[in-house]
Order: sequence, then C-alpha cells, then structure tokens
Amino acid sequence: MLHKTRGIVLKTTPYAESSVVVQILTERFGIQAYLINGVKKAKAKINLNILQPLHLLDLVVYHKNSGGLQRISEARQVPLFHRIPYDIIKSSIALFLNEVIYKSIKQQEPDDALFEFLFNAICWLDTFENTPVNFHLYFLLKLTKFLGFYPAPQKPKQQFFDLKEGVFTSYLPNHSLVLHEPHTSQWALILASNLMDLPTVKIPNADRRILLQKIVDFYQLHLDTIGEIKSLDILEEVLAF
Repeated sequence: MLHKTRGIVLKTTPYAESSVVVQILTERFGIQAYLINGVKKAKAKINLNILQPLHLLDLVVYHKNSGGLQRISEARQVPLFHRIPYDIIKSSIALFLNEVIYKSIKQQEPDDALFEFLFNAICWLDTFENTPVNFHLYFLLKLTKFLGFYPAPQKPKQQFFDLKEGVFTSYLPNHSLVLHEPHTSQWALILASNLMDLPTVKIPNADRRILLQKIVDFYQLHLDTIGEIKSLDILEEVLAF
C-alpha cells in the first residue's frame, strides 16, 4: 500500500553501482531505511541531489510493518532550500546538526512533536537571511526536550549547572563536569529563548565555543549512541570562534 508522508533526510549510503540506501526520519513512520535503485543514472526518477542531509521531502512510500528496507514511489523536495546549500555557514551548521540528530534519534515510531520541531527549525535556518550565531546552541539544547534530558529552569542562586545530573544547582558538584558563571546564566538564557528572540541573545565568541563543547559533553553523558562528533571541528573553523 502507498502512503504519503513528509521526511527529513539523515544519511545517504551508496548501494551497488547506481543505487543508495537513504535513512529518512518520516513524519508517519519514524526513521526508515529506503532503497532507491538507479538514483545515479542520468534519467533517474529520484534525483540524488534531493537526498542531501536535512533536505525536506514530500514522499509517497511503500511501507512494510515487518521492517527492513522500504521503497519510495515518489519524492520531491518541499520546500526548496534557498540558502542552506549556498551559504557556507548555514551548510556547515546543517552538516553538524545532521550528525548529532542522526546519532541521537533511533526510534522507528512516529513522534509528531519531534518531527515538527526539526522541520520548522530547518525551515527557519534556511529562510532567515543572517544566521544567528547562537542557532546551533539553541537547537541542540531545545532538542534535549525530545530526547529525555531537558533541564528544568534555573532558579535564583543556582550558579552551577551539573552536566551529569542535568540540573541547575546552588552547590558545586564534586566532579569537573559542571558549568560555572557566566556560562551557567548563558546556558539558561538560551534555554529560555525562542527562535524570534535568538538574534538578540549576546554571548561572547570565547564563551560560545565553551558552551558548544559543554553541550556536546552533555549529549555524550546522556546518550550512549552519540560518540565523537566529527563535524564539530569543521563547524568551529567555519564560524571562526
């Protein structure tokens, strides 16, 4: 049976001479692996260019509840990107966020709230002309809400953030995996922000670099699947912290 669904491309892997296997987070079926034959041929029905990381698709798919490789009948990019593929900063952020998403999200069950968050954030990144310098920090901290370790709001006199426990605290933990001021307040400020506020959030470059590394540490502490984020060095170089 054929089904319509939206999808977010996570990873494309070559398969045989002219085919690929594409990991797609679908709105209707969660993460699915699709085998697309002949995609590298000149007259391919589905163009390889639309299967880049974080591209947003309208799909018509065959779906088997038994799992395994699925098939795609139709795919088109909706909406078309206007900035991400052509802007080195946006494309580097997208590459970095895609790696984190791919390593963080494994479920094969649909999650409407997660899908809408990802879809809308990606659209916003492409649409907004000047990328807010804190966008990647905002995105990763907000994503923890859907991964199960989103922090509770900071309260007065809580000048530390315990990365292991995932909580703000007024007492210095007896380990080194902790945020101190001013990074605690900056972390809390990003958590309390929304996309429209983001351009007004001012954080010095040196502090932003520390916060990014601490967010990666935070993910690695709470997700066994995350491992090393290989695109982190590329992002830091492009953003020229």
